[in-house]
Formats: sequence, structure tokens, C-alpha cells
Amino acid sequence: MGTDVGNLVKLTNLIDQEKWERSSKYILVESYLLKIIQSGAFQDNDKLPSIRKLSADLCVSKNTVIRAYQELEAQGYVYALPKSGYRVSVRTKLDTMLMEPTCVDLLSLCKDILSYPEYKECLPLGSAHPNINAPAIKSLYAEIGRHSRQQVYTSSHYQLPPGNKLLVKQLAKITQDLGISASTDDLLVTHGAQQSISLALRAMTRSGDIVAVESPCYFGNLLLLESLGLKVIEIPSCSREGISPEALEQAMKTWDIKVIIVTPNFTNPTGAVMPLKRRQKLLSISSNIPIIEDDVFGALAHGTPLPSLYSLDIQKRVIYVNSLSKTLDSRLRIGWILAGKYREKIEKYLLCDNMGGLNLLHSGVATFLTSGKYRTHTSKMIRNYQSQVQYFCLLLNKVLSKYENVKNRYQIHKTQGSFLLWIRLPKGTDSYELYRECNQHKISILPGTVFGSHNQYKHCFRVSVANFDCDNDWLPAMEVFGRLISQHVN
Repeated sequence: MGTDVGNLVKLTNLIDQEKWERSSKYILVESYLLKIIQSGAFQDNDKLPSIRKLSADLCVSKNTVIRAYQELEAQGYVYALPKSGYRVSVRTKLDTMLMEPTCVDLLSLCKDILSYPEYKECLPLGSAHPNINAPAIKSLYAEIGRHSRQQVYTSSHYQLPPGNKLLVKQLAKITQDLGISASTDDLLVTHGAQQSISLALRAMTRSGDIVAVESPCYFGNLLLLESLGLKVIEIPSCSREGISPEALEQAMKTWDIKVIIVTPNFTNPTGAVMPLKRRQKLLSISSNIPIIEDDVFGALAHGTPLPSLYSLDIQKRVIYVNSLSKTLDSRLRIGWILAGKYREKIEKYLLCDNMGGLNLLHSGVATFLTSGKYRTHTSKMIRNYQSQVQYFCLLLNKVLSKYENVKNRYQIHKTQGSFLLWIRLPKGTDSYELYRECNQHKISILPGTVFGSHNQYKHCFRVSVANFDCDNDWLPAMEVFGRLISQHVN
């Protein structure tokens, strides 16, 4: 191994030059180790080079090597033995992580966790609601107020699908701004993205069918599957690049999967972004299986967005879902769906379930969107969220560095869009117990327990930094937060 390693210059020769230019050093070390493992140079359970040796050979810090090994461990390629370093587990990765389809049973747990507290939190990190402290949001509700006063002069009627005509037109424009070809004839307005996904599942499945999801998976999708009597097969996902096409392909050979649900842009909770090649491979290997593409965070990308699955799909089997919940306000409950060949069936469900949309909100939001303030607001919030992510990570690293039992033993998966962070603690940590104790100190987080159907993310938790105000003195609460984390790490 020593003769193969050398230094970072040699290392970059083994890695795509573009990746080198845009990657952190730990990603380069991770990529190098993965290439060595996949080359067959090491067998199952073989001991990998020590942290000290890699640090010296690659001319990087020990913390960089530790982070690389931690990332590989999280993905199932390596495992750690106490006082013995890291060993290879790649041969059994898919077999050990690909669990059988199961029924979901999370409702009672989620009801408890999602209950809104009656007190003001000193560190509100639990809920994935956007920051609404912005001039555009005040203008939005002022517009809704004007429309509410006009309602008395308007004859009462149901707002039938596809929805308010002006709103449909504005949502089609937003979709086009994301690089997706969409006409007003393609789009249906829904009661949030959650209803869009629910309608799509109802149109394509029946009770007992198997649906493939990313793992970890947004708990809202797991709850939908539970409510519809569907079984879930969790597909291992990388915390940076999303769902594994190879694992999905293996699952398809074993089970009769009816639908795939994915979030290519900023997966909830990990913030993963699926690279273009992986998107193309996903479409290629998934045969004729319908795909639901959830893009609620897509408009919050820090850089140029990648082509959506919907745009890349030539078979017209991808259903695209989006909403205003993460860019404006989740209380609006305005989403939309490009349902393709399932449009007629979904439109019928919309009509029968609701007898139409919410007239007042639809008309008020539609008028607001014509003002041009939405795009300016979104650009501003992207910058704000970037700053808040950096500030939160800085403070958390600062407070956790004081505890030897935590230092260098946790990972913060930073996002390149959205405002969510996925944090991994050492195996054996109980994030649900951490969540409960945090609540007693008016600190909210979301335990990893709700992001899987097998309790496999017990040692992880999700935080939202949308309302983490850099101008406030958050340090005292962060000090308490760090202390609580240290008390739960063995």
C-alpha cells in the first residue's frame, strides 16, 4: 500500500480532475480508498492502512483521514474495530444493508415528535420550515389579506382542478426557471407536495405493493406508505450522491417494485445531490418502473441546477412534484404535480377528495407571484441559508471540540442547497433519548429514528438552520446542546 500512495499529487491522478478542483481533501482521500478497495487489493475483513500512515503518505491531516474513513463507514464499505483501525466490508455491503420490504409503523412516534411546543424554543432546530422573516413574506400575506377583503364581493364557487388559472401559469413559470419544460396543460395544483406524492401513489399502486425509497428517507414519505398500506424497500443511499443505482438494481431482481420515490436535489435528511451520471444510470436501470421525483428543495441550490429526472426521462414515466413550502412558507400548503400519463386519474382524485382548491390562498399567492418578488426572495434566502449553515457548523464544531469522547467522532453532512443538516454520532448513540433531553432544555432536533423503518439511524439526527439567526447570541444554547450530545456519546 505504501508504494502506491505517495502524496496528494499522485492521489489526484487517480481521481477525476473536475472532482479534484471542487472537492475537499477528505473526499479525495475517500475516493482514493474506495478505488483501492474496489480494485480487489483488499479482501473481506482485511485491515486498511492506519490513520497515521495515510496522513503521512498523503500529506494530509489525521482529521482528514478520519473523516474519509467515517464517510466510508457510513456507506458500509468499511467498519471500525476498537483499537484496531478500519477493515474492509465492501463484499457484503449490499447484502447487509438491503433489507426486505416491510410495513411502516412510525405514526405514533412521529405524532409525538412533530407536536408543536407551547413554549418558545431557545434553539429551534427541529422543524424544516423556511425562514419567513423577510419583506417578501410580509408582501405575500398583505396580498392574501387584500384578497380576503375582496371575497365578500365575489360569488362563492369551488376552485376546480387544475387550479386558479393565474396560479397555474405562475407555477409553470417557476418550473421552467428550474430548467423543466412545463406548460399550463401539464400542471395540477395540489395541497402541498405531500398530497402530490400521495395522489401519485394512489394512481399507481394498491395496498400491499412494494415502493422503493432512499435510505435514510424523509419520514413524511414513510408515513404516506404506512397510511396507504404499502410496503417499503429501503435502498442504501450515499450522503453526498443519493440513492445507489446498483443496490436498486439488486432489489429489482429480488422484489416486484411498483414505484420509486427519489429526491435528486438535496435529499431530506442528508442533503445529497445526485450527480448527472447517477441520474442517467437510475433511469437506465429502473426499466419501466414509474418514478416520483420530489424537488421541493431544488430552487434553493447554491449553484446551477442539474437536469431533473423528469427532463431526462424519454419514457414519460417520471412524475415531478414541487411546492412553495420550502421557498415561501410551509403554511401555504400549495404544491404542484406534473403527472404525465397519470394526469387524468390524479385530477379525478383531486376533484373527488377536495372538490377543488383553496380559493383565497390560490388567488392571493398567484397575484403575489406576478410581482417578481419570488425570484428576488429565493436568491436572498439561498445566500442567507448558506451563511447560516456555515455559522451553525462553526459553532457546533467549537462546542463539541471541548469533549474528548465526541471530538473527531461525529460527521456533519453539509448541504449545497436547502437548510437541513444530517449529523452522525458514533454507533450506539440513542438520538431519540438525546431528542427527549434536548426538549427539556427547549432545544429541538429530529432524531434519526424517524428516517428509517428499521431504526437503523438511531445514532443520527437532523437539524434545520433556516431560523438560526447569525445576529443573535446562540452560543449559550449551543454550549448546552454540545454538553447534551457529549453525555449521550459513549
